[in-house]
Amino acid sequence: MKFRRIIWIVLDSAGIGEMPDAAAYGDAGSNTIGNIARRRSLHLPNLSGLGLANIRHLEGLPAVEFPQGAYGRCALASPGKDTTTGHWEMAGIHLEKPFPLFPKGFPREFMKAFEDRIGRNTIGNYAASGTEILKELGAEHVRTGSPIIYTSADSVFQIAAHEEIIPLWEQYKNCETAREMLRGPLEVGRVIARPFVGESGAWQRTSNRKDFAVPPPRGMLLDQLAAQHVKVHSVGKIFDVFLGRGITEYDKTKNNADGMAKTLEAMRDTPEGLIFVNLVDFDQLYGHRNDVEGYARALEEADAWTSQFRAALGDGDLAIYTADHGCDPTMPGTDHSREYTPLLAFGPGVKHGVNLGTRASLSDIGQTVAENFGVRIANGESFLTSLY
Repeated sequence: MKFRRIIWIVLDSAGIGEMPDAAAYGDAGSNTIGNIARRRSLHLPNLSGLGLANIRHLEGLPAVEFPQGAYGRCALASPGKDTTTGHWEMAGIHLEKPFPLFPKGFPREFMKAFEDRIGRNTIGNYAASGTEILKELGAEHVRTGSPIIYTSADSVFQIAAHEEIIPLWEQYKNCETAREMLRGPLEVGRVIARPFVGESGAWQRTSNRKDFAVPPPRGMLLDQLAAQHVKVHSVGKIFDVFLGRGITEYDKTKNNADGMAKTLEAMRDTPEGLIFVNLVDFDQLYGHRNDVEGYARALEEADAWTSQFRAALGDGDLAIYTADHGCDPTMPGTDHSREYTPLLAFGPGVKHGVNLGTRASLSDIGQTVAENFGVRIANGESFLTSLY
C-alpha cells in the first residue's frame, strides 16, 4: 500500500473535449471546460498549477512548465455518456450496450401497470428539463395528486411530486416500485425521486432527491475493497449510484459547497482507506441548464477550495480529480456530451510533472485504487507506479 488514503473527487460532467466517436452521439465539437473558457475568462490557478491546461489547450489558462501533480485524460470505453455508465466504468464495469433511452416517453402499457401498482394516475411521461416540467405540470399535479413522470437524454425514469401532496415516504416507495418493474429492455440506469415544494410560479426542488440505481454487477471495485476490509467513505450521490455496496460510511450533500465541506469532515474522520466524492452542481444546476456563467463560477469555487483541500492532505494521501462524462453548456440542447474526462493526481508524495497521457478507460483510475489497496478489478490498467 503506497498511499494510506485516497481521496477521489468526481467533478460531475467536467469533460475536457470530444471523444473520437462524439459525432455518433450528436456531440461533435463538445468540450465542456474548453468551450466555457472560450466564452468566459476562467480563473483557475490551482487546477492550472496541477496541470489542467497541460492536458489540452484551454483558452486563457496556462500550461505550466512544472505541474504540481500528474495529469492526463480518460476515455470512456463503454457506450453511453451518463452517470451510471461513467461511475460503473470507474469501478471496473464495462458495458456492452448503453442503458436504454426513452425520448418519446415510456410505453403506455408499462405506465398503466405502474399506475395500477401505485394507486395513482400519472401526468407527463415525456423528455423534459426538470425545472421546465414543473412550470408546465406543477399546478396540475397539486390539483390532481398525480405524480409527474419524465425522462431526459439520460437513461432515467424521474418522478416529481410536491412534498405536501405526496409524502416523501410514498414518493420513495413509488420509485422502488418503478425500479422493480423496469426490467429487460426497460431497465434504465436510474429511477430518481424529484421532490419539490412551493407554489405555482415559484416551485423549488428540495435536497430530498433520491436515486435508485440498477444494481452493479458483483466484483466491482467497492466489492473488492470491502472483501479486503478497506474503509470507504462516500460523499454525494456515490452511495446511490452503487446502492451502498462496499461503503462503510456516507454523507449525502445539498450542493457543491456542502460536498466540499463534508469532504474535509470525512478526511478528519477517515484517516485511511478511500474517500469517494461526487460534486454534482456542475451537471445538475449548470450543464443541463446551459448556464455557462454558473458553470464557470462553480469551477472557480472548486478551484479556490482546492488550496484548502491540498493543505489538508497528509504525507500518505493521494488525491484524484476526474469527471464521469461531459455536459457542455455551450452546445445546443441540454444533454450530456461524449467527452474525455480530465485526470489530475496529486499529493505530498506524488511525483510532479508526470504526463499520464490518454488512458483507454476510466477503469484505469479504479485499477490504480485497487492496486494500492492490494486488490484487482476486471478492467483497467493501473498507473500507480507512475505516481512515485
